[in-house]
This record gives sequence, C-alpha cells and structure tokens, in this order.
Amino acid sequence: MGSTLYSLHYHVVFSTKDRRPLVKSTWQHALHDYIGGTIRGMQGVSEIVGGVEDHVHILMSLKTSTNPSEILRELKKASSVWAAQKHDPLFGWQDGYGIFSVSWTHCPSVRRYIAQQAEHHRKFSYSEELKRLLNRNGVALEPGVCPNAGIPGGMQ
Repeated sequence: MGSTLYSLHYHVVFSTKDRRPLVKSTWQHALHDYIGGTIRGMQGVSEIVGGVEDHVHILMSLKTSTNPSEILRELKKASSVWAAQKHDPLFGWQDGYGIFSVSWTHCPSVRRYIAQQAEHHRKFSYSEELKRLLNRNGVALEPGVCPNAGIPGGMQ
C-alpha cells in the first residue's frame, strides 16, 4: 500500500476558567465558528463545535502527522485571546482538557450529542457529564483506580 490511510476522529471537551458561565448566548455561535475555523487553519477538520456557557465540545479529525496536544494548546490560546478581545476581557479556558478517540461509526451519535448540549445540560451538570465521559472511555479520575470497577459488563 503506497498511501497512508487513516480515520482519526477526536471528541474534545474543555471548560472555561473556574467553570464560570462566561460564554454568553449572544456570541456563543461566533466562538464556535472561530474554533472551527482555527481547527481548519491548522489543517484539521472541524466536524462540529458546540457547548454551553461554561464549556465546549468539539468533534474533529486530524492527520496522522498532527499532534493533538499541540493543536489543542494553540486552539485554546487563540480562542481565549479572541474571546477576551472581542467579548469579555476576563475570558479564559481552564487548564487541561478531555480528549477521546471516536470510531468513524460513532461519529454521527457524537455529532448529535454535541448538537444537543443545551438540552443535555438541563438534566446534567458539566461535572456529571465529564465523569460519565471519563467512565465511558475508561479514564480513571484517580491514578491507579479502574474506572469501570464494579460495573457489570465493564465499560458502559
């Protein structure tokens, strides 16, 4: 096979500094557009960007030569500067992020999930959502602790 073939999709989530409700509905769409454009500017594919006032979700695809941590560092930096200059001088993102690989076959359900964030957060807080995402993806909140211990059938 002479070409590099790949299908690399990532579900990313990160919150505003101290999880404050900084992303106002009046400019939320513009922020999501800016984030998508920044991903495209770094040779990625922004499949969908969504979220609510205290966090953002992204489904993106990257090339095999792309380092996701470098993309996210630049993405958070650029979007934080943009939001602070255009909308809220106190705007900033929390350190860190969650990133989860997504099979191509699961991309449609992740897209729906991201598109329905406002509805989803009428039922669940960001903290509850993050814990569920970590558990579903086998990521321990505490080092050395199996996140799926005691769950019949393992990962849910």
